[in-house]
Amino acid sequence: MVPRNCWISTPWRLATVFHGIPLDKITTSMTINGPAAIIWAMYIANAENQGISKEKIGGTIQNDILKEYIAQKSYIFPPEPSMRLIVDTFEYGFKNIPKWNTISISGYHIREAGSTAVQELAFTLGDGVEYVKAAMNRGLSIDDFAPRLSFFFNAHNDFFEEIAKYRAARRIWAKEMKTLGAKKTRSLWLRFHTQTAGCSLTAQQPEMNIVRVTLQALAAVLGGTQSLHTNSMDEALALPSEKAVRIALRTQQIIAEESGVTSTVDPLGGSYYVEWLTEKMEEETYKYFDRVERLGGVIPAIEKGFFQREIADSAYRYQKEIDTSQRVIVGVNRYQLDEAPSIPILKMDEKGEERQIRRLQKLRKERDNSKVQSHLEQLRKAAEGDDNLMPFILNCIHSYATLGETCQVLRDVFGEYKEQAIY
Repeated sequence: MVPRNCWISTPWRLATVFHGIPLDKITTSMTINGPAAIIWAMYIANAENQGISKEKIGGTIQNDILKEYIAQKSYIFPPEPSMRLIVDTFEYGFKNIPKWNTISISGYHIREAGSTAVQELAFTLGDGVEYVKAAMNRGLSIDDFAPRLSFFFNAHNDFFEEIAKYRAARRIWAKEMKTLGAKKTRSLWLRFHTQTAGCSLTAQQPEMNIVRVTLQALAAVLGGTQSLHTNSMDEALALPSEKAVRIALRTQQIIAEESGVTSTVDPLGGSYYVEWLTEKMEEETYKYFDRVERLGGVIPAIEKGFFQREIADSAYRYQKEIDTSQRVIVGVNRYQLDEAPSIPILKMDEKGEERQIRRLQKLRKERDNSKVQSHLEQLRKAAEGDDNLMPFILNCIHSYATLGETCQVLRDVFGEYKEQAIY
């Protein structure tokens, strides 16, 4: 996974990250949202500079802006132009980069913000349907782009609830895609990655997080995830140390290689409790769909603060349960120890920021700035119209425009989103 785009400010820097890595031999997952189209263009340009055609590269950009307004808040532009950029990536990817997943529709951050499992399920799938409708309104055929849609879910502590959540997600998504007119079997598939719940991990007794992560990862596997990330035990304290990362990786490998749980599909299918819970979660999800529909759809519901209030209320209830010991968190409100963590904590290089600034200054001095400005102006004019913006963004990136410069052009045209205070 590529690190957060806060330091991938130039195509040159992205090329440094992937130096010596043949991009036609690997796939890459990039966690980016507001500037997703621009960082993706950097990756495409990097491949082309290696002499690799676009048709041969594969991977995933998260590119899920609706959940930013709902939960994570790392948006730039208002919802409508942001949706335009996402549909631009759908269209460009389908026509030019067929192996790429042009969106990973994320419930992970919704859950990390404090939602319940049902809210994570309902809000994520609701966002997914909204993206599909936006692409169809552009004139794209659902069976052309739907097979490249992917999802990203959280694995929290309630073992059976998480398994039921994934099972319900596949069932609901297939129904919704059929309703929207999908004919291909692959268009009905809900392909998803899972990450264990960072928000569930504790700074107290951090070694106990290994147990939490193991249970969460096992739930994801039993629920049918195709891809998995296990968090490190020091998640609540710092970026992970090498030892913590290795333990997290070995957790996955032991589940995969030693437990036998991957030997069959849907091993808990038919369990009375799991089947009942799956049906209950599906029923509760459709209740949320109805509420959002009555508000006018996803974007009007965002603008009215519906999702934000629902998540805030759930987060408050959860914390209150911990504070009053109605919900037990081992090492926090029960079985406490009065001792400092004994695990090694990663220390960051304080000179890193200075080096990055010098690199950026050097790039701006050595590139052809007239060419940069010409391509940025072409992007500005395209943004004022209705062309697909990906070719224009790629031209900017090939001339070594920076992330900030490219975003600023779009910000000048689209404006910058300011969330209204929600009461």
